[in-house]
Amino acid sequence: MFFAYRGFTADPDRILEAKGYGRAHHRALHFIHRDQGQTVTNLLAMLGVTKQSLNRVLRTLVEDGLVEARVGRRDKRERNLYLTPEGEALERELSEAQRGRMRAAYRAAGPAAVAGFRQVLEAMMDPDLRRYYQSMKDAG
Repeated sequence: MFFAYRGFTADPDRILEAKGYGRAHHRALHFIHRDQGQTVTNLLAMLGVTKQSLNRVLRTLVEDGLVEARVGRRDKRERNLYLTPEGEALERELSEAQRGRMRAAYRAAGPAAVAGFRQVLEAMMDPDLRRYYQSMKDAG
């Protein structure tokens, strides 16, 4: 798993490094993209990081014009997160690099192996995280 993870993150790491970002920025961009308008609180729960570390990442992404934090419509204390067009472009570039690697691996392994791989990954999740993942999968 370690060596596969190194390969999976190598391409995005090069892109991020050229822009002065790290993997935490990539994770934030990815999950904001998946659920535009989500709250900072929701992103904190999903990523399982401290408020301080997420605030540092979000501050950079907002200052650099990649993420927009809007005041909540129902609750003015909430901040809803959206990618800007520049943020969308960077997220797409990072994800496409990883999707290309995954497509090649899936083609080489075949459909039965891919289905088994997904089962293994889901079985490795903690129960609470698996339920959360399942709800995300069911939502779209």
